[in-house]
Amino acid sequence: MVTMVVNGVRREVQAPTDTPLLYVLRNDLELSGPQFGCGVAQCGACSVLLNGKEIRSCITPLSAAVGKEVTTLEGLPARWAQQKGLSNANAGADAEKTLHPIQEAWIEEQTPLCGFCQNGMMITATQLLERVATPTVAEIKAAFTTSGPSAHLCRCGSYTAIIQAVQRAATSMAKGRA
Repeated sequence: MVTMVVNGVRREVQAPTDTPLLYVLRNDLELSGPQFGCGVAQCGACSVLLNGKEIRSCITPLSAAVGKEVTTLEGLPARWAQQKGLSNANAGADAEKTLHPIQEAWIEEQTPLCGFCQNGMMITATQLLERVATPTVAEIKAAFTTSGPSAHLCRCGSYTAIIQAVQRAATSMAKGRA
C-alpha cells in the first residue's frame, strides 16, 4: 500500500512502486487531467505538480510520490483557495464553486484548440505564477520551452493564446492575493 496526498486528499493505492505515476492517477484514482502523450517525458501532456514542482508523471515512478503532495489539473481550485488563505474547512467548499485563475484565463482567452496539451500548459503556468507574480513574455516562453524538463508541445499551435492566458491569470492572481 502506497500513501500520498493527491489534490489535498490523503490517498492510498495498491500498485507496484515502479508503476508510472500517470497510470496510478488515471487508472486507480480516475483523474483525467494528466494525459498520456509521448510516454517519454517530451511533450508535457502528463505534467503534474509534485510538492509544487512540475514533473512528467509518465516517467515518474509511484515511489517518488510516496508521502508527497501531488497536484493535478483537478486540484488547482483547492490549491488556489488554500493559497488565498481560506481555512481548510472552507477551502474545499470554495474550491468546488470556483476555478483557479489559470483555468479561468484559459476559458476567457479561448486557449485550447484540441485541448490535448492544455493540462501540462496549465500545470506549468501554475508553477511559473507561484514563483514569478508578473512574468515577462520571455519568462513565460522560457517556462514552456527551456526551463522545465523539456518543451511543452502544442500540436495545434495555440502558443500565442497560451501566453495571453498566462498574462491574464497573473493579473487575476495578483488581485486575488491582495
